[in-house]
Amino acid sequence: MKIAIIYHSETKNTEKVARIVAKGAEKVESIETKCMSIDNIDETFFEESKVVFFGTPTYGGSYSWQMKKWLDECKLKLAGKVGCVFATERYLGGGADNAELALISQLLVRGMFAYSVGASEGDPYTHFGAVCINDGTKEQKERVEIFAERVAKNAKKLFDK
Repeated sequence: MKIAIIYHSETKNTEKVARIVAKGAEKVESIETKCMSIDNIDETFFEESKVVFFGTPTYGGSYSWQMKKWLDECKLKLAGKVGCVFATERYLGGGADNAELALISQLLVRGMFAYSVGASEGDPYTHFGAVCINDGTKEQKERVEIFAERVAKNAKKLFDK
């Protein structure tokens, strides 16, 4: 099963976290991931993906205008796919929760099924998605990896019948 990881990154922090998402998801057997900047999308891989992670830096308590513009102009089919989010911020309390909720709202409007794992599998919790300060502390990176692995395991249950 394919999982696309789409991100916008100015400082490379969100790109680095996208690679951690890929590492975590690929812990699950037969999962193939691909990290893609919004500036360089492999449309074929994207179309074949059942799950799409969206990663964004946090600006002013929301997701980046570049990601918003990309989603607003996106002609790729998002409806019916599982959507997950992750965010980076420069400091604790930088608005990542708001950024993730706003991004999830956009995914719902586009017909995606939003999934965060939440508290359903216990600690570590990912209420809306994974968050890292800059490119993440050791603990934050571990949480991202666990988050992505949990998403991939549950997506396999959903799609591999």
